[in-house]
Amino acid sequence: MRIYHLLLAMFIVELAIAQVTPNGLFKSNMVLQRNQPIAVFGKAVKEKSVEVIFKSKSYSAEVIDGYWKVFLDESNAGGPFELTIKGRNEIVLSNILVGEVWLCSGQSNMEMPLKGFMGQPINGSNLAILNSENSQIRLFEVPRKISKTLQNNLEGEWKICNPKSASEFSATAYFFGKMLQEKLKVPIGLIASSWGGTPAESWTPKKITDKEFPNFDNWYKNETQPQKFPNGLYNGMIAPLIPFSIKGAIWYQGESNKVRAKQYAQLFPAMVNSWREEWNQGDFPFYFVQIAPLKWGGESQALLRESQLKSMNKMTNTGMAVTLDIGELECIHPAEKQKVGERLALWALAKDFGFEGIQYSGPVYKSFKVNKNKVTIEFDYAPNGVTNFGKEMSGFKVAGVDKIFHKAEVKITKGKLEVWSENVPNPIAVRYGWDAWIDGSLYNTAGLPASSFRSDDWEE
Repeated sequence: MRIYHLLLAMFIVELAIAQVTPNGLFKSNMVLQRNQPIAVFGKAVKEKSVEVIFKSKSYSAEVIDGYWKVFLDESNAGGPFELTIKGRNEIVLSNILVGEVWLCSGQSNMEMPLKGFMGQPINGSNLAILNSENSQIRLFEVPRKISKTLQNNLEGEWKICNPKSASEFSATAYFFGKMLQEKLKVPIGLIASSWGGTPAESWTPKKITDKEFPNFDNWYKNETQPQKFPNGLYNGMIAPLIPFSIKGAIWYQGESNKVRAKQYAQLFPAMVNSWREEWNQGDFPFYFVQIAPLKWGGESQALLRESQLKSMNKMTNTGMAVTLDIGELECIHPAEKQKVGERLALWALAKDFGFEGIQYSGPVYKSFKVNKNKVTIEFDYAPNGVTNFGKEMSGFKVAGVDKIFHKAEVKITKGKLEVWSENVPNPIAVRYGWDAWIDGSLYNTAGLPASSFRSDDWEE
């Protein structure tokens, strides 16, 4: 009897080892990316090849060093479908949709769920949760994982969007996906991979930080929180997703990089470009959120926002959602996540899905002209001029050759912005929102706020 049990146990172990297993992203209820080749991949120890069947077509994947990958043909949006994976065992995944898949990553502001954090609410969350039932939106939460080495698998499940699943999911990602689904009328898959309090270098591959930022090792030698170490979250929470086919990514992060705010203008684009290189899908859309004003942080807040603006101007196929008008004086997690998600969605709708006639970015400083002591400022992304929507305007400063900034008076006439100070007879520089805290009051006519900016590059 003992021998029988031993043989049975050995058989079960051998059977388990021999099984074909897809990457953990491949589960029932998933969404696959439309209109581009669909990567399906996983492990198989004992097999020489794996068969994948989708929409009545069979594909064969060669097993190399225990891993297999195959690309399915491009597919239009639709479903539900079944996906079958065959080796010595057979796995049938059901209720699969084809639509738009977006990766949603960053730190706590991306992580913040629709129900809010303890003592930190999401505006309108209760109604949003009640109205979240939508079988055309699917949600996947990547488990937290730190790793010193690149990982190629993960756990998790795809959940159909409903009040229970939506309440626990990223509010920013949910509102982004909801707007896309309403306008595109196709399934939306959202993959959330975020961890609060983490810097961009944690989400960046080692080969990039070693080459371009060699001082990271010295800076982090006394760090006691492993999630902040360079590369660890990329290894454990991004690498396992590759090469899952996606449309693009949204990103909400930056607060943890304020101590090296100027460096972010190099670090963030390096991170984005590395993700694009690893996915091998070209320069896929990457939209991100500029950090909101906050009481603390001093000039580093403004410098980080500037680095984010520089990043948008430096990279292709990117866009920035500005939050200068929704910050909270003493809370790093703004409650207006619906505006954040929808501002990100405007970028995608305009740039990726052909929606015309809409404004999708707030005003971005372009140039200024001086007439005596008055400065007229010109902006991109303000085709109908700028406005304040009745808010008290503040945050403007001008300086002369002495480089001393003075609070400026502000006037908007037929969409043109003019600023001046009686203390600066010959202005040569202008700034807006160049402080840790500001209640943004400058918009385009679509109600999208302007980024903070400065015309100078003076060191303080």
